[in-house]
Amino acid sequence: MAYHQNDPYYRQQPNNNYQYPPPVVDYPSTPYNDYDGQANWDSKSAKSFNSSHAGSQVHLNPYDMQHAPPVPSINYQQNYPPQQNFQHPGMHNRDQGNTGYSVTREKILRRRSVRQVPLFQGNLVLDVPVPSNIIPAGKHDVEEMSKMRYTAATCDPDDFMSSQYSLRPYLMGRQTELFIVMTMYNEDEVLFVKTMNAVIKNVAHLCSRTRSKTWGPEGWKKVVVCVVSDGRNKVNKRTLQVLSLMGCYQEGIAKDSVAGKDVTAHIFEYTSSVVVTETGEVGQGSCPVQILFCLKEQNKKKLNSHRWFFNAFGPLIKPNVCVLLDVGTKPTGTSIYELWKCFDKHSNVGGACGEICVDTGRGCSLLLTSPLAASQNFEYKMSNILDKPLESVFGYISVLPGAFSAYRYRALLNGPNGKGPLASYFKGETMHGGSSEAGLFDRILCFEIVTKKREGWILKYVKSAKASTDVPASVPEFISQRRRWLNGSMFASIHATVFFFRIWTSGQNFFRKIVLQLEFIYNAVQLIFTWTSLANFYLAFFFLVSSATAPGKNNAFNFLSKGAGKYVFDVFLNLYIGLLFVVLVCSLGNRPQGSRWAYLSAMILFGLCNIITTWCAGYTVYLAVPHTAAGWHNLPELIRTNRTLQDIVIALLATYGLYFISSFMHFEPWHMFTSFTQYMFLLPSYVNILMMYAMCNLHDVTWGTKGDNGAAKDLGGAKKVKNQDGKEVMEVELPTAREDVEQLWVAARNSLKIKPPPEKESRDAATKQLDHDRNSRTNVVLAWVGSNMLLIVVFTSNAFADWVKAHVQAANGTAFNPYLTFLFWAFAGLSAVRFMGSFLYLVFRLFGF
Repeated sequence: MAYHQNDPYYRQQPNNNYQYPPPVVDYPSTPYNDYDGQANWDSKSAKSFNSSHAGSQVHLNPYDMQHAPPVPSINYQQNYPPQQNFQHPGMHNRDQGNTGYSVTREKILRRRSVRQVPLFQGNLVLDVPVPSNIIPAGKHDVEEMSKMRYTAATCDPDDFMSSQYSLRPYLMGRQTELFIVMTMYNEDEVLFVKTMNAVIKNVAHLCSRTRSKTWGPEGWKKVVVCVVSDGRNKVNKRTLQVLSLMGCYQEGIAKDSVAGKDVTAHIFEYTSSVVVTETGEVGQGSCPVQILFCLKEQNKKKLNSHRWFFNAFGPLIKPNVCVLLDVGTKPTGTSIYELWKCFDKHSNVGGACGEICVDTGRGCSLLLTSPLAASQNFEYKMSNILDKPLESVFGYISVLPGAFSAYRYRALLNGPNGKGPLASYFKGETMHGGSSEAGLFDRILCFEIVTKKREGWILKYVKSAKASTDVPASVPEFISQRRRWLNGSMFASIHATVFFFRIWTSGQNFFRKIVLQLEFIYNAVQLIFTWTSLANFYLAFFFLVSSATAPGKNNAFNFLSKGAGKYVFDVFLNLYIGLLFVVLVCSLGNRPQGSRWAYLSAMILFGLCNIITTWCAGYTVYLAVPHTAAGWHNLPELIRTNRTLQDIVIALLATYGLYFISSFMHFEPWHMFTSFTQYMFLLPSYVNILMMYAMCNLHDVTWGTKGDNGAAKDLGGAKKVKNQDGKEVMEVELPTAREDVEQLWVAARNSLKIKPPPEKESRDAATKQLDHDRNSRTNVVLAWVGSNMLLIVVFTSNAFADWVKAHVQAANGTAFNPYLTFLFWAFAGLSAVRFMGSFLYLVFRLFGF
């Protein structure tokens, strides 16, 4: 079919020099086997030829590759990923492998020649053949599988369609059901291959569903995989080699300027049928995959990458469902289908997310060797068991993680006035000069979808859609990640709480509005406890340890020596306060990478404080329960009359009991045995260190890196000139000898077989934190620290202690602090809500709601 039949830009242009389609000239059909006449080859290979699609852009065929060996076939369904069975080439050490690729690359760049090519609608668009190794058998005449399409975009993402750029799926008139985006920065080939191969496996699963009305053997035509890399100078070179092996990238093609305009993004399109491993093994896949690789010229952060996906490519692709993935996240073989099925089954679902699990390594080895990873595994699991199901029952999930989530494209679109979910989502890019991270605005996007006027969208959690991810294994990386998460979560909660009334102007039905209003009230209560978590944790430590170390025969540390409890209390109280001071200073002055040992020491010492607290709590329970069998005969009466026992039982059931019961209810109890202890040890660090660093760095809205201020001019430009016929064409340098591309492809494969030496983490001396919004940061930190310190001063004062003795302890005959009672019962109430939500989610899921 002809591209221009579906192109809204197709029109007669009698008053300019552009033609549509480009002019057709003869191209020699006899392959060139003689490379001696280089000049003759250059002159002939510069010409265009007519394609099977009536020429939507310039088609270059400077080399004819017909002699490469075929690629072995790989069946995804039975043996996936491909077996790594290869032999290293002889005399091929690490240095030689790297040098081999560099030498081949330099050779192809030196041998490029200047060509004159016509423009397509004023834009530089080239179709170049791919190495014959990756073309499926019998598909050499199919353009999307035999040629890679390169587009040099010189516009802003919002102007992509209006600047008359196009994409292959759009020009071919295909209806896209799934549009999958993989965002990356400088991730290596291991992480990229893990995610890409998982996506390919999911596409193969869609094609295997032969009884589906939507999917089947030709289902791959309804899926487009978009890879957006944030900055040409930041992308990992070995990841580019993987993309080149797949046919989605070629050296020597891209240009950094077109007719004097700077290129903003390099767009490579190819329908690939191969799967590549991290070691460079290449195998034929069971189905093709439409891949769109967008290599941004500058590093402009993740929000900008999503703007290319949603605002530049979305209007042309017009998908039904958009799936967001981070490179490094590995969905299971059917996860993307499970997400899509949720949208297909429920027409009012505007967004959904699956369960993100921790990649625990072979035999859960990571849980045994890394307490930090184990604690995160427990946190992930409990969030997927308690929090996400509760929010799904309400219909509003506060955050759909950008690492693995999906949106209905129609629910994201702005209204006629230009306001809507996408406009609010990308507002952060202009608010902070392009340096904003996506984490905070992911949460605002969820709120905007649910409260969209005249539309009633809900958000759902799909438990059957699972994806694994690598969690931070080092303390600095862990703190930096949680700073983004905590700041985004807190301010999105504030945003939703302040603008709760917008739910009443949305298109939700009345019952849903009531339910969502209840959720916003619940979230507001949670927000209050999050804000005061620092004080609450300290007060729990203070009251539990002080009551168990009070002078007398029932001192928790009398086993050390008589009266040792007060000394233990003084030591650990001063240690706790000192650690808070150290963390505050480090958070205000240093990056986590610069205070690695200070943070690590604080985490260990905070864990020791929690051990003391747990011991004192256990000792308090021991004193509160009967010590004889007769005393246990009337347990209900004992609990009713013993206030201390009541509070402790409620606290235990609201934490450990709730965790165990809900985990067994979901048939996922293993994290309770492998990760619970590590989580409890690091729990004080979650509250004190992570919250302190997050609040002290509100001004830092970067994605952890400094953005580019300019583009590197090292690719060469495309100059606009007039040819012999007086028509405007572009002069570009392109590869000349056909064997060069084959050799570069082989060199890339061999280079991936050689593992690079491990790179030590280095910090650029010029890298420093942004200073804008520091005044706002100071005010918020003062308010946060002040309110928490006020709680601590009030509830640890002698006046409060005397009041408790006179009015509470004297009346009830108990030495237990009433503030602890309040905390225990409040936490029990919130936990009960989470448990009921988790239970109702299972019930609704059982009956297909």
